[in-house]
Amino acid sequence: MASSPVGGYDPQHFEKLFALEAASFWFRGRSDLINWALDRNFPAAKSFLELGCGTGYVISRIREVHPDWRLVGTELFEEGLAKARIRMPSGVELRQQDATQSPYDSEFDVVGAFDVIEHVEDAPAVLAGMYKALKPGGGLLVTVPQHKWLWSEADVAAHHVKRYTKRELTDELRAAGFEVSRVASFVSLLLPAMMVSRLLKKDAGNVEEELDMAAPLNKACYGVMRLESALVRAGLNFPAGGSLLAVARRPD
Repeated sequence: MASSPVGGYDPQHFEKLFALEAASFWFRGRSDLINWALDRNFPAAKSFLELGCGTGYVISRIREVHPDWRLVGTELFEEGLAKARIRMPSGVELRQQDATQSPYDSEFDVVGAFDVIEHVEDAPAVLAGMYKALKPGGGLLVTVPQHKWLWSEADVAAHHVKRYTKRELTDELRAAGFEVSRVASFVSLLLPAMMVSRLLKKDAGNVEEELDMAAPLNKACYGVMRLESALVRAGLNFPAGGSLLAVARRPD
């Protein structure tokens, strides 16, 4: 039975995402960057909580590198958790939970939310819960879509509430009590091609179709994402990009 969109997301997307994520240049490239940021900024971490884990792709990639960590993934929709359990039948705690109602208190070294808060009307409540879930001195990683001028039918189809500017994301994190160390753009080198693709598509809201591309093109796009990631790691801050990655800490 089809589910209706609730909480800023349509759970029907999970089936398609589960089939696409492991091979898609976008999901692979983003997870590469998240894993780098996690190890680069929080090398002493031993526990990680992901809010809005979806089908579990990101946290499964973290598990590959850190199988000894305590890993917890929460998701509002059972449809996503069902796929996450297939992907990770053991080794990760998975629970159904509203991202605005976190029960954790000073339990985790790092908390992450990847393309989640832009779906939520009350994003400050999500950030407040993430702050509370962190141990003092713990770290935060967040990704969101960037630039209001990039708003399109793809955002409507994805049930986004907003696209962020660097200033807006920084301000929201600081208002929640975090100390922000870096906010970096990514999906920058591919941004012109993605904009042209959406202009030419008849069904601009079909995001899965955009990611389900021929293998040679997907491989080429992943190569561009890897180059871009190397530049971000080297300290380059792109002035524009389809997404933002924020690194922050809860003060000691």
